[in-house]
Amino acid sequence: MLTVLGIGIGIGVIFFLVSLGYGFQKLILDRIATSDSLLTLDVIQENETVKLDKKSLEEIRNIGNISEISPVIAQDSQINRSGFISDLRLNIVDNSYLKLEGISIEEGNTLKDNDQDGVVLSSAVLELLNLSKEDIGKTEVSLKVFKEQKEKDLYPEFVDKKYTLRGIIEDELQLYAYVDKASVQDMTFNQYDKIKIKVTADDKLEGVREEIINKGYYVSAISDLVDQAKQIFNVSQIILALFGVVALIVSAIGMFNTMTITLLERTQEIGIMKTLGASSYVVWKMFLVESILIGFSGGVMGLLLGYLGSWGTNSAVNMLARSFGGIEVNLFYIPGWFVIFILSFSVLVGAVTGFYPARRAAKLNSLKALRYK
Repeated sequence: MLTVLGIGIGIGVIFFLVSLGYGFQKLILDRIATSDSLLTLDVIQENETVKLDKKSLEEIRNIGNISEISPVIAQDSQINRSGFISDLRLNIVDNSYLKLEGISIEEGNTLKDNDQDGVVLSSAVLELLNLSKEDIGKTEVSLKVFKEQKEKDLYPEFVDKKYTLRGIIEDELQLYAYVDKASVQDMTFNQYDKIKIKVTADDKLEGVREEIINKGYYVSAISDLVDQAKQIFNVSQIILALFGVVALIVSAIGMFNTMTITLLERTQEIGIMKTLGASSYVVWKMFLVESILIGFSGGVMGLLLGYLGSWGTNSAVNMLARSFGGIEVNLFYIPGWFVIFILSFSVLVGAVTGFYPARRAAKLNSLKALRYK
């Protein structure tokens, strides 16, 4: 049982550390990317000679292998609600933009198609306006929407518009709002800050990207950021797993020691078994199966210890987060294939460490074994 516990601790450390690495990876990647956003490209104006306007939009739309295209106009704005006033960044978009950008609504709903009076706010704006989640759908705010400024204009013109709070985006750091372009269709905007493009398939991404770059635009993709993040996490998971492997090697040495001592203690028993007709293969199989069972039992115990450790750590962190007003997160994640890998690996450790003692037991001379003390 002590040997099983030793193997279990080694496996448990690997399970704990690797699941922590996968948990961080899943937590961060889920925040920065969705399935739609991984197929998107951001077209940005690189210099003043090539502008993002309606002509650019049509030019890009005519490129093949594009399923959706969604521009954004970003304007400085001011929001007012019952005397609470705040400056913010107003993003004028169409309905598909939030989905392509990978933005999820924490509470409420996203903007409707051709939404004439809906607004989605960041939680930072919500706090400044002294609003709560209960105000969604029944609270009206006023937004100063500034018209597109010409070079000769000293003072920008603006229009006051009323909007109903549709939903909230979880972001405590930045002040911004999203409204549908249909709500400002009476205002003329000739230039876009960014154009969001969704391609038809993953293998078409680079081809479309090259075509747009050749037209003089700067193009970035969230998939680049995701790939870089995955590379960093892969390295970190290998490093974390190495710490666990060290603990497992120590446990495997203990297991090898246990099987060697078992061989010495059972030498006379092996002699009696061989005298009664047991073959060397039977003795070899008996020792090897016992070693594999110890390894498998250690793997099961390791999974249990690793799960309890990760559950306890996650509960403690979330309890601390709640006490400071933070949000709960799941720090640990383990893929199903890794559980199977751990069990297979523990069986392999048992087989490897038990192979030599089993071989020695099988080769024992029955007469010498009977005389052994």
